[in-house]
Amino acid sequence: MAFTPLKKGLVLALLCSTSISVWAHGSHSHVMGAEEKKISQGEFSDQQVAERPLSDWDGVWQSVYPLLQKGALAPVFKAKAAAQHKSENEIAQYYQTGYQTDIDSIEIENGQVDFIQGHNKITCHYHSAGYKILTYPSGKRGVRYLFECGDPASKAPRYLQFSDHRIAPHHSDHFHIFLGNESQQALFSELHHWPTYFPYQMMEKEIIEDMIHH
Repeated sequence: MAFTPLKKGLVLALLCSTSISVWAHGSHSHVMGAEEKKISQGEFSDQQVAERPLSDWDGVWQSVYPLLQKGALAPVFKAKAAAQHKSENEIAQYYQTGYQTDIDSIEIENGQVDFIQGHNKITCHYHSAGYKILTYPSGKRGVRYLFECGDPASKAPRYLQFSDHRIAPHHSDHFHIFLGNESQQALFSELHHWPTYFPYQMMEKEIIEDMIHH
């Protein structure tokens, strides 16, 4: 079992005793170099891409969908609408589709991924299946890191893909996840639904600040 309630409490206590901002993408952006910025925006060469271990996503992660449902992301949608010259409703609908999920939180440790849905948990050990470089309709590129459940008896998704705007080993500060049981190939065509997760200990206002600057 990845993180028991006691272990989760200890993890959160430890993290909160240090600077919580180290997890926030907005904080990272102040020290991100020019090359890192280009990569995060989808500008990179194939030669720059490297394999990554599942441990890059170790931790306890919370879905941002509940924030959308309660209206807390209105400032985010307003900022993005202004930047993209779209209506706030258009932006809200886009993220409603993107963030929708019934997986409240995800816990990852020692190659095991726990998916928490209310009081239910489904679990599997995952192994790496490499990565895929994708070119999106916008012309931007992205890398998805692929993992597969090794237990045929598990009810967890068979195929898992992470996207976090990084292309080489580095601990993730947030991620989009793609899940399915058909094949990795089938998930490559999923461009509109990307449930998104931030560190469990981040406060609502920190997540909102991060999103506005993302």
